[in-house]
Amino acid sequence: MLRQLSAEALGTAFLLIGVVGSGIMAQTLSDGNIALALLANAIATGCILYVIIETLGPISGAHFNPAVTLYFTLRGEMTPGPAAAYMATQILAGILGVFAAHLMFDLPIWQFSTTDRTGPALWASEMIATFGLLFVIVGGLAARREAIPVLVALYITGAYWFTASTSFANPAVTIARGFSDTFAGINPSHVPAYIGVQIIAAIVGALTLPRLFRK
Repeated sequence: MLRQLSAEALGTAFLLIGVVGSGIMAQTLSDGNIALALLANAIATGCILYVIIETLGPISGAHFNPAVTLYFTLRGEMTPGPAAAYMATQILAGILGVFAAHLMFDLPIWQFSTTDRTGPALWASEMIATFGLLFVIVGGLAARREAIPVLVALYITGAYWFTASTSFANPAVTIARGFSDTFAGINPSHVPAYIGVQIIAAIVGALTLPRLFRK
């Protein structure tokens, strides 16, 4: 179990380093062009997702996401104890990843975001983005397990652009980004609503996706 939790911690930390670090770099170099900054942020996030899923998947299953862990728990593929340990590890490691990104770019380590991300459109986006991520994972497990790293990487890269929220789709990522007043940040007061709809999406996914992809 320690080996699995270590893999989840390392992967989630690097995911947030990728998300926040690339956001800082993109904002710095894009000269105010938000579309260009988002494109760079999306590509970098997709790249790091591919790498961490490919390398750490055989160890922990490469969840890096409490919504994914919740899905497998609801389906009876994880018991509550290990699932809780996974989720706690993902959340803590995500925050540490944000701190590491700040350190690399010589920014204050401890921050709170002032970027407002709220409203029905963004909540709907997060529900759709999270359900879509689970759809890709469950579909990949049913069809081509070895393709999951590239499927997830491509999905998130695209979802940055086709969702109004830029596809957080991950409670650990959402919490961690509340601690970064940078391009990728989210006002901490808006975090609970995002997490709420992400959890709802995981529940809906657990009720519907196995029926769609049953063998």
